[in-house]
Amino acid sequence: MPHPHHSKTKRKRRFAAFLKLILATTITLFIAMGCLLGYLYQKSLPVADTDRNSRLLDSQGSIIATFSASGRSYEPVTFKQISPWLIKATLSVEDRKFYDHIGFDLKGMGRAVLVNLHEMDRAQGASTLTQQLARNLYLSHAKTWARKAKEAMYTAQLEMKYSKDEILQMYLNGIYYGHGASGIEAASEMYFGKSAAELDLAESAMLAGIPKGPTYYSPYTHIDNAKKRQKIVLGSMVDTGDITQQEAELAAAETLLFKPQGQQQPLVSAPYFRDYVKKLVTTQLGISEEQLDHGGLNIYTTLDPHAQAAAEDAVTQGMDPQSELETALVSIDPRTGYVKAMVGGKNYKSSQFNHALAKTRQPGSSFKPIMYLTALSSKTMTGLSTFNSEPTLFHYDNNRKTYQPSNFGEKYLGEINMQEAIAASDNIYAVNTLLKVGADNVVAMAKKLGIVSPLKSVPSLALGTSPISPFEMASAFAVISNGGKRMPPVAVLKITDAAGEVLYQAPESSGDQVVEPAAAYVLTHLMESVFESGGTGSRVASMIKRPVAGKTGTTDTDAWMVGYTPELATAVWVGYDKGRSITTLDGHRAAPIFAQFTETALNNVPPKIFTIPAGVVTVYVDESSGKLATADCPDKKLEVFVAGTEPTEYCSLHGGENKHPSGVNGGNPEEHSWWSGFKRWFKQ
Repeated sequence: MPHPHHSKTKRKRRFAAFLKLILATTITLFIAMGCLLGYLYQKSLPVADTDRNSRLLDSQGSIIATFSASGRSYEPVTFKQISPWLIKATLSVEDRKFYDHIGFDLKGMGRAVLVNLHEMDRAQGASTLTQQLARNLYLSHAKTWARKAKEAMYTAQLEMKYSKDEILQMYLNGIYYGHGASGIEAASEMYFGKSAAELDLAESAMLAGIPKGPTYYSPYTHIDNAKKRQKIVLGSMVDTGDITQQEAELAAAETLLFKPQGQQQPLVSAPYFRDYVKKLVTTQLGISEEQLDHGGLNIYTTLDPHAQAAAEDAVTQGMDPQSELETALVSIDPRTGYVKAMVGGKNYKSSQFNHALAKTRQPGSSFKPIMYLTALSSKTMTGLSTFNSEPTLFHYDNNRKTYQPSNFGEKYLGEINMQEAIAASDNIYAVNTLLKVGADNVVAMAKKLGIVSPLKSVPSLALGTSPISPFEMASAFAVISNGGKRMPPVAVLKITDAAGEVLYQAPESSGDQVVEPAAAYVLTHLMESVFESGGTGSRVASMIKRPVAGKTGTTDTDAWMVGYTPELATAVWVGYDKGRSITTLDGHRAAPIFAQFTETALNNVPPKIFTIPAGVVTVYVDESSGKLATADCPDKKLEVFVAGTEPTEYCSLHGGENKHPSGVNGGNPEEHSWWSGFKRWFKQ
């Protein structure tokens, strides 16, 4: 029989050994935990999906938009730019102990484990806000043990590396609020048309309830569900002491003014330009879709934020939001070829189709300058060349075919010259010109100017019957503005990867002189008459306080205004998508949009005249005879010509014995032209 004292001693030894084991295990666990925490602190977090998104930057280096696989709107803001009501509302329903825990709700986790063990499933979770952020940033939402382990690791890292306010800021900037809006700023602008900083209690409670079920609790699709959820959030805020019961009741009764879903403007600036660049870099510049969505690229573009804002404002003010009439605006710097502004439609939310690139619309009379440039370049015609504006049946194709155009309103002007024809947009004169210079030569000129759309060599080409995109028209007119030198259109200047390595650099170009500078200038001088009294653009002349040249164009379904200053070449188009005929009022919208945009975009740029190049001759001619004016001629007019095409005979209608014209080439011809341009600008 064992001795009682010996058994007692043995039990004490076993207990002491057990305590030592517990202590050793505890110390080992603490050391392991310390090592793990140290390792996690030193280890970098994965690159978040939002950090992998590529960024689109304007010419000032500001971010225009981000590219992501989700395609969601995303506009991060700082913690101080978020309404305190929204912060309190979110914490009350998502994580009341957020500022007290270390990233994990241990009680909630224990309760969830017991439920899951009982159900033999992973049906219940107890995610803190930090855990949700870790999952949203770095993981999928699959309910697996491996994902939960990674989530715990990333949660710990977030808590160690960031302050609570920073974690909350990241969470609110990334959470999904439905209808393509990620982040509180995007959601606030989308639902209420205001910034996140301006949200009141009722609005904050409404938005805080949406992430639990962005579709089910959307006020756009399920307003009853959204209101019930709002009341739950308000009740939760009462429980946490953030508001009183009376404040909750007043907020619940408040009538919320939601921004109409169809009238929402995209948060991202220049959405059509963004889409254009996306297609450009993935189809022509060697960037894959995967790189664009997850490569963290920086895409530096030519877009001018001031010009883009002017374009969007001009379209907004110039178009009827209730009408189905669509529009497009493209503006290019003639000196560089840089695309400065692009609007592809009236409302991106309603239609993402970029009309600025559509090659299905007839340019109408806005195409005529390309034909007249052909005539001036060939030196077969001048601004004084005349045709008879009258009903005419034209024969072509060796007299096997006929074509009989008409003027708008059946208005015929009789004997007119090129300047008068351009100002009045005379169709008879235009067809006569095309048949004189040859349709094939006009097509060749269009290609030189950068038009790639197929053009038919038929008499109706003179009236712009072959479809051309607004982008092509702006590019072609930019060549004329730039003295006949074509600068290839450029939208992307440089692309760098996440490490700053250059993946693409736009090639430098000195341009190609595709048209004689003198011919381009003479055409510009003639096109300035469009904005003078009697010209088709005269109704908007008072809106533009600088020298400008351009041409209107109208068909049954399309209206255009294409023009330029020395700094910008711009094409504006309006029309309907479904081939519907435009009204007279519809047709008058393009020119005011052009005028407002041009003046606003250049409001910080002093007016500048078009530079007269070598090879231009400036002389006074008698308006009656078209010959060199003498001192006896009562009506003289300053005209410009390509050298060698100017009149050589003096007018003899008014006592032509005096062969010394008053002021003909007197002084500096350029001085006369400058003064003429200045007077026209000043009168406006």
